[in-house]
Amino acid sequence: MMIWVGVDYYPEQWDRSLWEQDAVLMKEAGVHVVRMAEFAWSRLEPQEGRYDLAWLDEAIDLFGRYEIAVVLGIPTMTPPLWLTQHYPDVLPDLPGQPSSHPGVRGHRCYNSPSMRKYTRLIAEKLAEHYKDHPAVIGWQTDNEFSLHMCRCKHCIHGFHQWLQERYETLEVVNREWGTAVWSGAYTDWSQITLYETSEQHFNPSFLLDYRRFQSESVVRYQQIQVDAIRQHNPEQFITHNTWSAPLPLEHEKLYEPLDFASFDYYPASSPDKTATNPYSGALLLDRTRGFKNRNFWVMEQFGGPPGSWMPIWRSPYPGFIRAYAWQSISRGADGVVFFRWRSAIAGAEQFWHGLIDHSNVPGRRFEEFRTFAGEVRALSEQLSDTVLVNRAAILYDFASHTALQLQPQVEGFDYYEELKVIHRSFVKLGIGIDVITDVSHLERYDLVVVPSMFVLEPGTADAIAGYVQQGGLLIATPRTGVKEGNNQCIMRPLPGPLSECLGVQVTEYDPIALDRHTFHDEDGTLYHCSLWNDLLKLTTARAVAWYSGDFYEGTPAVSVNAWGEGQAYYLATFPEEAYWHRLLAELARSLHIPVISQLPEGVQISTRQRGEAVYTFVLNLSREVKTVKLDHPYERLLGRGQASSTLELEPYGVEVLQSAPQKHIGQA
Repeated sequence: MMIWVGVDYYPEQWDRSLWEQDAVLMKEAGVHVVRMAEFAWSRLEPQEGRYDLAWLDEAIDLFGRYEIAVVLGIPTMTPPLWLTQHYPDVLPDLPGQPSSHPGVRGHRCYNSPSMRKYTRLIAEKLAEHYKDHPAVIGWQTDNEFSLHMCRCKHCIHGFHQWLQERYETLEVVNREWGTAVWSGAYTDWSQITLYETSEQHFNPSFLLDYRRFQSESVVRYQQIQVDAIRQHNPEQFITHNTWSAPLPLEHEKLYEPLDFASFDYYPASSPDKTATNPYSGALLLDRTRGFKNRNFWVMEQFGGPPGSWMPIWRSPYPGFIRAYAWQSISRGADGVVFFRWRSAIAGAEQFWHGLIDHSNVPGRRFEEFRTFAGEVRALSEQLSDTVLVNRAAILYDFASHTALQLQPQVEGFDYYEELKVIHRSFVKLGIGIDVITDVSHLERYDLVVVPSMFVLEPGTADAIAGYVQQGGLLIATPRTGVKEGNNQCIMRPLPGPLSECLGVQVTEYDPIALDRHTFHDEDGTLYHCSLWNDLLKLTTARAVAWYSGDFYEGTPAVSVNAWGEGQAYYLATFPEEAYWHRLLAELARSLHIPVISQLPEGVQISTRQRGEAVYTFVLNLSREVKTVKLDHPYERLLGRGQASSTLELEPYGVEVLQSAPQKHIGQA
């Protein structure tokens, strides 16, 4: 096992005379692996059934001679024009969206019979042809799967089949969707369809199920590619490169048949994003690690400022590229592949810059990449097979995220933004945090935060309550336990199935939106809150904070309940970050989880370990010099000598420290 460093390369876009020059320079710069072919369907199959793999053979053989490995992409995100021309059912029915049209990207319906047929054929052809090639080490399915709300006849027919498998009869569908409202009862399957209209007033149970169906459609479509590859290449890995899409997918299902997850990471380079961007990126990386609860790859790492269909981003500050690549490794990446080797001179992505500009003259960004690759090469053996072992987790829920998108509860509220605030609070305290989706292994964690689990199935509620009962520490936030799995409201006091575990009942709520209210804790410290205030009746819990104004002044704002061997906190409002910082620090200390009380803004700490070997990453993801206090000297693996009682990091400075497992940085 090693830490892989690579680049995305598109031989079909470049004259052959450049290929070997590029391979030589890649080898010199420390490239281990290239990803290619994920957009090359029209070159691989220029006409239906006529394949041309000779050019790809030549490219793979070339990189193989330079001992550079290859990850091949199945090129199904970009169906060729002959396919969309002769088989128009390939195109999704997505009114007003560019991905509905040929010659763009992502223009395919996952339920199209033609798309599924020709996906199988191209995947089988590539998998069989390269099954024994020594340079090919793995595969990427498709590219950046996203949730399409396609309403073509194949999707609607597939949805009917999905409903029949799930509910069997229309009577059950009508009951589960509550179609008695607005005279919406179905008497024939053909009546269940999607319309070219706003979803604002549509049945939310229908819409949640349709998104579930489309998410499962992506999984089933990917399985065609997985089956083709596994049949011929059981020893080569398979992954997929996800991204931060606006419509959530059930990623844990998407990645279940794959060897590991991958992610495309483009941290914003603008100065106005420097305060929040490092933390948002940390959340994305932790989420990716959580898809399979194991290390992952970054298949597209920021190599230059994006642009093309949007204004070009700011040029990355010196050290930016290197620092964010190290951030990926620090949070679990075993492979970092940069997008892209050279900026494209043609096509829609001309100004989505790579490591080398259009001039083909390596510059500052390339030299920074070379530095990073050299550092990874020097530490790869030490870091191989290391993993993150964290004692705190945030429980992410696809159904709640989706349902809250369908029915925004109050102006300004966004489920994912709430995750950001909570996750950022952990990171600013130097507390390692996992983002998980599975409740079956909650016992691994001492502290679990459950943000706004709007849709709460009985089995999930039982698992969460059982975790607390067995000694876990839980924090839940407003809009928890509102809905059942069918997206109908639960007819019992909130927080529904968790009321007994949390020891509270919500008697009333006040959606305060962007108004700023206050509450105070037991010490009298005043904090701001916004968006939502639950008014609580304490059953077995005790209050630890109270509202300071409005008609419910003095009523509990935060409570804690002893439940079995554990404790359950309920935040009845969305507090400012300062309260999260204080609460998490106190709870972590009570659990003997190391806390860094004075971690500078923009500095992140993460630890990977293997047995007794522990490696601590300290990253300054800001444009200012930062000083980090150390509790004892560490061996500095990137710098020289031993650290003293302080570690000074230049803007976008990085250090990797080695210590024994029982030692920590800045433990309070």
